[in-house]
Amino acid sequence: MTVEVLRGWRIRIFVLTWFAYAGFYLCRKNFSVLMPLLQQNTGITKDQLANAIFGYSLMYSIGQFLMGTLSDRFGPRRVVTAGMLVAGMCSVIMAFHTDTPSVIALQALNGLAQACGWSGLLKVMSAWFESRNRGVVMGWWCTNYAFGAFLATTFATFAATSSLFLFPSWQRGAWLPGALLICLGVIFVATVRNGPIVTETPAASRQSLSKFLGVARNGNIRVIAGAYFCLKLTRYAFLFWLPIYLTERLGLSAADAGYSSSVYELGGFAGVVLSGYISDKLFASRRFPVGALMMMGLALACLIPTAAGTLGTGVIIPAIALIGLLSLGPDTLLGGAAVQDSSTRETAATAAGFVNGTGSTGQFLSPFVVAYVVQHYGWDSLFFVLFALSLAGGSLLTMKWSYRVPQEDPNLCLTPVQTSP
Repeated sequence: MTVEVLRGWRIRIFVLTWFAYAGFYLCRKNFSVLMPLLQQNTGITKDQLANAIFGYSLMYSIGQFLMGTLSDRFGPRRVVTAGMLVAGMCSVIMAFHTDTPSVIALQALNGLAQACGWSGLLKVMSAWFESRNRGVVMGWWCTNYAFGAFLATTFATFAATSSLFLFPSWQRGAWLPGALLICLGVIFVATVRNGPIVTETPAASRQSLSKFLGVARNGNIRVIAGAYFCLKLTRYAFLFWLPIYLTERLGLSAADAGYSSSVYELGGFAGVVLSGYISDKLFASRRFPVGALMMMGLALACLIPTAAGTLGTGVIIPAIALIGLLSLGPDTLLGGAAVQDSSTRETAATAAGFVNGTGSTGQFLSPFVVAYVVQHYGWDSLFFVLFALSLAGGSLLTMKWSYRVPQEDPNLCLTPVQTSP
């Protein structure tokens, strides 16, 4: 494969995988927008919503361990496509089955399908791009986190609340994002290839258990996973509960809360790009110190909303953007470039699945922590809990402050000429 052909494929893969992971958020972030509307229109309670989020998060966590291994064994293109199609169907079906058992079951299945995305796509990126300038490349690629969530939030809010449609119906916030994700899944399977080379033999693919155990013994991966636990619990508290916080604590309408909560993703967009550039250009491709400093900054930022009663929306909304910057920055840096730095191309999906799976144990605990703390102690106490979690995660990352990734041959992808399907 010539340099020119490889460059063309890399651009193609970058764009398609970026849209694929951003697309997953269509059927992930829309549920947070629909939560206040579900309360108003179906009578579902906070505890029942917490059960739905718990079911989603539990299956997402379990799925991370499973789907990462499956992507390493059978190829990420198949696994990611299956996830996109199933997640889209879950959202479409939920629009017409809004009873509590159905919502909980569909969110659980959606969580399992969503787990197909990150580890598989990270493996595709690891196969097509070398470690040189990985922080910058993955920093821009990981904007799919923030920009995808921002677009998904605004699209779901518009679909569910806009008066431009002939008949008002909040269910559009469920089925329209689902239909769009299904279309993206069809495009993805038709145009993406796993890598420029076939990196594994069938015999190696059968060594899934030994690969998983090897990843679990990796000290860097364990540190990343521990910090990710703290970060995921914090991040998903904001991701799912911001609209309800804005309606209950600041008195915004459901539509205003939906749109206002999107500043979290806008701030996150800046954090994602900055974390990549800072780690490559200022810290010589060292991810751990950047993650540590940003998580400690996040801890301090979590204290700002405790003064919501006196500061008002003019300060709290920008503070939410700052929190987005300081949470999505280390989230993408640790879950992306740091995992790739600490694993091989052959085990990239398994390592990503291990980190995301461990981190997602915090994710599925998040709704119960939020519901319990808010109901018994109030919203301000919740932000003190998030302060402590962020500080703990940042402190853990300092253990690997000086780690440097070995540089690999930038021409590694140029020798073979075939693309793996």
